Amino acid sequence: MITQLISPLIHDTIALVTILNPIAAAGIMVSMITPPTPANIRPVAARATLTVLIASLVTLFTGEFIFKLFGINVYSVKVIGGIILMMIAMNMAAGQSTKTRHTPEERAEAQEKEDISIIPLGIPILFGPGVIATIVVLDTHGRELFSPWVSYALISVAILLASLTVYLVLRNAGVISRTLGVTGMKIMTRIMGLIVGAIAAQFLIGGVKSLWMGH
Repeated sequence: MITQLISPLIHDTIALVTILNPIAAAGIMVSMITPPTPANIRPVAARATLTVLIASLVTLFTGEFIFKLFGINVYSVKVIGGIILMMIAMNMAAGQSTKTRHTPEERAEAQEKEDISIIPLGIPILFGPGVIATIVVLDTHGRELFSPWVSYALISVAILLASLTVYLVLRNAGVISRTLGVTGMKIMTRIMGLIVGAIAAQFLIGGVKSLWMGH
């Protein structure tokens, strides 16, 4: 049983990490913190990660209920989630910051805030609509393979691992930014964009196929 859980756990964790895109968030965080010293970065990284963790778990345990409340088919969520992720992936592949996460107005407002950890860093730069759709779709897929509680447990662990990765990247944002430089961070973003694009294609095709077959 445990061996059967390892593969989906790795898949779900990689999917969440790539869509959260902590590398890009680290670059944005460094540009917003003055001065970007480790003492200033660490508490912001911790609060932003906690925001992502809580928001992700709330989405996992309430997302399907909210969609059912409004009569929204989960496969419709899969399709729109795939479209959103494809938009994110195209921007990432081009090495650009995507507007589906945050707007220039939100970034300008953030410059005036003393604490950027929750808004806009935690939400919506890290945790945005793409992450919401991904968590709901992963849970739906998990229920097709396992019982609901096993799916909840599996994705909860994936969320914890993804959040830990986000924290480690954000905590070392200054070092990563200096080591990779602008070019290196764009290359990493492009690579992650390809992975997000592949996940988006799976969501989109799977959702359209299920709706076409009348599920």
